[in-house]
Amino acid sequence: MTLPNDPALSDRTSDALTAAHLYYMQDLTMDAIAHELHTSRSSISRLLSQARATGLVDIQIRSPLDATSSLEKVILDRYRVTAHVVPVPDHASDVDRLERVALSVARILGQFFDSNMTMGIAWGSTMSAISRHVTPKTTHNSHIVQLNGAGNMRTTGLDYASEILRRFGDAYGAHVEQFPVPAFFDDPATRQAFWRERGVTRLLEMQGRLDVALFGLGSPFSDVPSHVYAGGYLEDGDYDALSRDGAVGDVATIFFRADGSTDGIALNERSTGPEFSVLRRTPRRICVVSGSSKLASLRGALSARLITDLFIDEGTARALADS
Repeated sequence: MTLPNDPALSDRTSDALTAAHLYYMQDLTMDAIAHELHTSRSSISRLLSQARATGLVDIQIRSPLDATSSLEKVILDRYRVTAHVVPVPDHASDVDRLERVALSVARILGQFFDSNMTMGIAWGSTMSAISRHVTPKTTHNSHIVQLNGAGNMRTTGLDYASEILRRFGDAYGAHVEQFPVPAFFDDPATRQAFWRERGVTRLLEMQGRLDVALFGLGSPFSDVPSHVYAGGYLEDGDYDALSRDGAVGDVATIFFRADGSTDGIALNERSTGPEFSVLRRTPRRICVVSGSSKLASLRGALSARLITDLFIDEGTARALADS
């Protein structure tokens, strides 16, 4: 922990650090801290909130007795995946469910990412939600890499994707590598030609050397539409083709079936997302899922062996464990 008298700290950060130390390390009450620091209890509450939000304090909860831990064990035993189950009430809306899961991921993501590491991020509704809450952590010589292009017929997609990447980059002091290509090419031959360009080859090589991959799951059945399905990326003919090919979802615009297979899905030949064989080489692959409407997509991704760490709301985890 940084000492409160560090001259690099602002006065408010120093106060937050002092309050956090007294509260978490010395077990003083907020009233006692307020008296010691000659301020109000509400000010101490705000300082403690700042300490948590800015990463001065890292809170972890481990219990072998609660329902979420039991679900995590079931998922680990069945799928060999480390699950992080987020308690969310069953009556919560899918929007609220996503926000709660995203906030939980954002608060502890820094445990998986550090200096001299590269993290690949697939843009989308889930990543956008996480990016709004990422707890800052100082890293050095780190990189954030975009996993797939974001352009479509109406927009380049650069503003949307770059804002998500920028938030992660700013939070970690990481260099951001954008992928300025469309989400889907019109012709597979165009994709093949682009993949021979030196600038694109460099980024593809970075994708092949990731330390961490962070992604959500696209699903045509979700109550919170994935951005690829709601953002004008697919036309009626694409949906018809995906239906014929048996696709149940996608990771970074690479579509897969319920058994995790991708071969023979025509749209993948035009997609700019990483092949699953490349993604599987990443040591830590963090998947974030909320809402039972994504169960089919989740089962497919598990069958494809794409996931090492799963962040999931309690209701969806329960449905996965019961299936």
